[in-house]
Amino acid sequence: MIKGLMITPPVIGRISIGKVVEKNGKRLPEKDDEFTITTQVQQRGQWVLHPLDEALRQSQAPGQVSGGIKEGTEPSDVQSETSASATQTRTGKRSLKDKMGVADTPTAAPSTARRKLRSIPVRVLFNEPDLNLRAHYTLFDRTTARPVCVGDGESCKRFTDQGLESLPCPGPDVCSFGQQACKPYGRLNLVIGDSDELGSFVFRTTGFNSIRTLTARLQYFAAVSGGHLACMPLELKLRGKSTTQSHRAAIYYADLVVRSGMSLNEAIAHAKEVAAQRLAAGFDQTALDAAARQGYANGSFEDAPDEVEQIVEEFYPEEAGSAAEPSLAAANAPAFATNQRAHRGAHSPCAQRP
Repeated sequence: MIKGLMITPPVIGRISIGKVVEKNGKRLPEKDDEFTITTQVQQRGQWVLHPLDEALRQSQAPGQVSGGIKEGTEPSDVQSETSASATQTRTGKRSLKDKMGVADTPTAAPSTARRKLRSIPVRVLFNEPDLNLRAHYTLFDRTTARPVCVGDGESCKRFTDQGLESLPCPGPDVCSFGQQACKPYGRLNLVIGDSDELGSFVFRTTGFNSIRTLTARLQYFAAVSGGHLACMPLELKLRGKSTTQSHRAAIYYADLVVRSGMSLNEAIAHAKEVAAQRLAAGFDQTALDAAARQGYANGSFEDAPDEVEQIVEEFYPEEAGSAAEPSLAAANAPAFATNQRAHRGAHSPCAQRP
């Protein structure tokens, strides 16, 4: 293993909430009210949609609500009720819906219009929550698009004139080095379907609501399942909330819940059954977690050099405090900004996928 190179879970696609658009000659992130699943390929400055994106949208029956975004209301998941004949799959081959475990509804013909994707059936790779979601305070240098300082509120790794150093991390609220440009940055690896059981889709976020909620959910599901987190049937769901900071407009963040149609008890029983089947087949989940832990410890920074420039563009926009900032990372920076103002007084807050 090459020393200094962090070995991360293989990524086969991205999950994001929004996109980057060009406005007045600048490329800025734009928030959205749905998930988008893309490949790792860009064309004309936009990510190419992954086939799973359309398959999941078409698996929703017309008029079906898949994870409302405003609690207590039913948002429209179907932009148009115009329907078309279902696409026939070739005999003897599994469709994407079959691989994802999404059953076709005979009476539900897919719509020709693009439906809102607000929930995604997923599972995680590891039993240890922190291996699935890595969240740190991060400061990027926009001129070089490289990470300068990464910390957890207790200690950090920072590039200085003496090279890479380990230093105390007071957090962005009181850190003079961050100068209001340091903010939480998380990466969540999720498995969609069973076509690649060790390949994952990465959901990146700098949203405080998403990071806090996802962290809690992963820890809770790991606890109640008896440590069988990797076998739990879960669903990535888009939620909405309004705050004073958002001027009562809806802001969106990601959450993890039990798969639709299952109770928590049923999901736990399913997880234990799958864990037993894996054990009988010789699948060593403990060894997989240990391998992931060793891979993370092998390097200083997670993101590859060819990814950082795109990450800075999407999550660290040039104009701090602009309206475009609460976007790809679950569009939930206002909640974090409120906490920042409480500590900084008159200072401006830290700026806010797939």
